Amino acid sequence: MLLAKKLKYTYADYLTWEEGRWEIIEGEVYDMTPAPSPRHQEIVLNLGIVLKKRLKDTSCKTFIAPIDLVLSDTDVVQPDIVVVCDKHQITEKNIMGPPKLVIEVLSFSTAQKDLIIKKRLYEKYKIEEYLIVHPLEMYIEQYCLQENIYGVASIYTPHDILSLCSLEGIEIPLWEIFGIERRDKQKNA
Repeated sequence: MLLAKKLKYTYADYLTWEEGRWEIIEGEVYDMTPAPSPRHQEIVLNLGIVLKKRLKDTSCKTFIAPIDLVLSDTDVVQPDIVVVCDKHQITEKNIMGPPKLVIEVLSFSTAQKDLIIKKRLYEKYKIEEYLIVHPLEMYIEQYCLQENIYGVASIYTPHDILSLCSLEGIEIPLWEIFGIERRDKQKNA
């Protein structure tokens, strides 16, 4: 699909596009093709299942892509996973406003955008926690908003348990996410 050249695209423009998957960040359009790899999707599914189970007795809901996260008229993205704890943000068509947690699983074609552009965007909208999953290298960068900035990431390997900073008491055993056997860190230390 060819888009008419504009200085800034909006959510109204986005709603008229019939093919493909797109995101708009600060009015600039980003193509979401090609589709993610099987490894990417496996990790998204594993994370989605674990989060849904851990959050079942809370007001929070877990969503996986594709779902529109509308942060403003010129900022519309489709994170791999979104956790929303305010039911008023969930509309019939999308999620409106910053959620508690956003997770992006890196793909070769979108890594730079996820690592730099989206990190800045999520920080700007004060999303409490941003996780970046490196599927091939098997580690996770955790950014927790403190004093309106993310600061330095905490790094977690597949043998760690990740404690979410945005959702108190929620822990994720990362060997389940990366699909590897659990290794007892004490024995191998």
